[in-house]
Amino acid sequence: MIEFVLDSRSKVNTYMQLVQQVKQALRVGLLAPGDQLPKVRDVAQSLAINPNTVLKAYRELEIEGLVGGRPGVGTFVQRTLAGASLPNQAELREDLVAWLDRARAAGLTAEDVIALVETTLRATLPDDAPQREHA
Repeated sequence: MIEFVLDSRSKVNTYMQLVQQVKQALRVGLLAPGDQLPKVRDVAQSLAINPNTVLKAYRELEIEGLVGGRPGVGTFVQRTLAGASLPNQAELREDLVAWLDRARAAGLTAEDVIALVETTLRATLPDDAPQREHA
């Protein structure tokens, strides 16, 4: 099950941070059709946010056809965003973890890494390549 984390320094609205985290989990195969999202009350309590914020995020995901609510039961994933590249992601993730270890050893902060990755993506991806949503 997904565990949400909020970045209080982010300029992204709280509900959109939740939406983006679900989409990322769907994209990398951490969530799959049939999986249940955490209960609204549990998310609100663990993150110390208003339950309406969680409801808004879940509603947004429902409008996009990614999840569906079952009254009295919960919210469940209806479709994935994982593409054909999913089987290759495990090996790529291992490579990325090793690279992140090197970056940390070189003194880069998380913000430095994000800046490096985002500027490199912009510089190397063709204009017509699909862009990821900013997390």
